[in-house]
Amino acid sequence: MTGEPVVARLAEGVSAFSAEDWDRCAGAEDPFLSHAFLSALEDSGSATARTGWRPLPIAIDGVDSKPAALMPAYVKSHSLGEYVFDHGWADAYERAGGDYYPKLQIAVPFTPVPGKRLLGDPALAPALIAAAEKVVDANRLSSAHATFLVPEDVALFERAGWLIRADSQFHWQNEGFADFDDFLATLASRKRKAIRKERAAAVAGLEIVQLSGAALEEAHWEAFWAFYQDTGARKWGQPYLTRRFFSLLGERLADRVLLVLALRAGRPIAGALNLIGADALYGRYWGCVEDVPHLHFELCYYQAIDAAIARGLSRVEAGAQGAHKLARGYRPVPTFSAHYLRDHRLRDAVADYLAAERRAVAREIAALDEMTPFRKG
Repeated sequence: MTGEPVVARLAEGVSAFSAEDWDRCAGAEDPFLSHAFLSALEDSGSATARTGWRPLPIAIDGVDSKPAALMPAYVKSHSLGEYVFDHGWADAYERAGGDYYPKLQIAVPFTPVPGKRLLGDPALAPALIAAAEKVVDANRLSSAHATFLVPEDVALFERAGWLIRADSQFHWQNEGFADFDDFLATLASRKRKAIRKERAAAVAGLEIVQLSGAALEEAHWEAFWAFYQDTGARKWGQPYLTRRFFSLLGERLADRVLLVLALRAGRPIAGALNLIGADALYGRYWGCVEDVPHLHFELCYYQAIDAAIARGLSRVEAGAQGAHKLARGYRPVPTFSAHYLRDHRLRDAVADYLAAERRAVAREIAALDEMTPFRKG
């Protein structure tokens, strides 16, 4: 096939592919890229055209007519649920007389987790990027946005001329710790004492359980749904995920789920949902029906560290934002996205902005890294 043109096609959702075909390209390392996770978003009504996330993955087939390369992509009618904020770009473009929506989003919906967006044969990665550009140009979309990229994908998008944007998250790194106390030994004495006191206060009178695989039951999802609704209503006004999504997650991906619950007299009062990757634990959602001081830190951060150490995972990625993670042993790390803007006027303005923003993010990461609770020297 050397020298022959590469033909890309659009599919009506990840559910249009068999799990075998999709996962052969996506790999087994990242649970968010799995057919099980992405199809659950679609089948539950969470990521659909009705919610402003029309699934339109891009595929390039091999000689066997099976997909050799894939890109998870969505046509968006808004900028919600992305965690890389372009509302200012949209407002400026609309004021200038342009239509910012619809746009193309290359991402995992509602999931600020760095991962591959160019799936399958690496040799076809440039063709996937070119196909995304053609979708934008041919359909007169304003732009394409590939968010939460791994470094190797950043380089490919940059080589194609896309604008690169930087931000930061807080990740915990496992340095081969035997247990939580081993980790605490790396912190300054005052910080060790503060964390021990915080943990003790958080769990007083409570039972903490970690559930995965066959131990997960519908009753657990019903309890967690109440927690998720409470958090979603306060943070976003309306939760992004439907109740059915959590049931489908339990059906299709239970072995990759770690649900941490706090029980009072046997009744769940709070919970944190994590997904288990090949080398990382990913914290995703938290909520409660009873306000307990420090319980959020216990369930989301300390229990995640415990679980990562027990499973031999190299890191915990605790989601977007949250400088309070710094005092709890989570270090700042850069995250990246890539942006293709069809209108050169918008592109030029955004390019200038991103150059300054990248410098500011680098300075902020350096400053935050000096504030970590680890022992100096």
